[in-house]
Amino acid sequence: MRDVVVVGASGHAEVVIDILERQGIYRIAGLIDRCVKGHWMGYEILGTEADLPAIVRERDVAGGIVAIGDNWIRHRVVNALDALLPGFAFVTAVHPSAQIGRNATVGRGSVVMAGAVINPNARVGEFCVVNTNASLDHDSAMGNFSGLLPNASTGGKVIIGAFAAVCQGANVIHGVEIGEHTVIGAGATVLDNMPPRVVAYGTPARVVRARDPGEPYLGSRTRMAGA
Repeated sequence: MRDVVVVGASGHAEVVIDILERQGIYRIAGLIDRCVKGHWMGYEILGTEADLPAIVRERDVAGGIVAIGDNWIRHRVVNALDALLPGFAFVTAVHPSAQIGRNATVGRGSVVMAGAVINPNARVGEFCVVNTNASLDHDSAMGNFSGLLPNASTGGKVIIGAFAAVCQGANVIHGVEIGEHTVIGAGATVLDNMPPRVVAYGTPARVVRARDPGEPYLGSRTRMAGA
């Protein structure tokens, strides 16, 4: 069993830790976090990202996973780790209760949570999050660093652009394309293609404003809030 580190100490990291424990493929050597000290979920906080090269050498760590829910922040941390440790092995966490269909693929560094369904020929890119009870239907694709939040679902042949987020309980009908960096608000029903870099919500979903890459969307009190 290979030793890995979890980067991040938060509620999202708690879920990722639980998945890794249930998978039984990796042993968690500890956590990496800039703010939290001591222990989290019973695991030692080993240091910050800057300490990771030494930690990998001293503890014979085989790889790790970035357990950060926000797509853009996850991207920044992955890039920082790539610069510090070229070739660092990012592992994938898939909950045993998730359903992965025939010919479906899940990219490196991605997380698939409990009850999620990824149907045949669907593709989850790298460093994505398919959250609790979310569903990606047949022949759909998620770009790198994108996310389906809890209970979000898509029809078949849906394209979700890089860094886009489909928030809690939103539904996307068959064949729709969602542009990169776009956020679909909680509970929305998406009937038409959505351009890049916007916020859209409602039933049917409508674009309400432009959105800059990296703009926070998790934990907001607006309708685009997610878990």
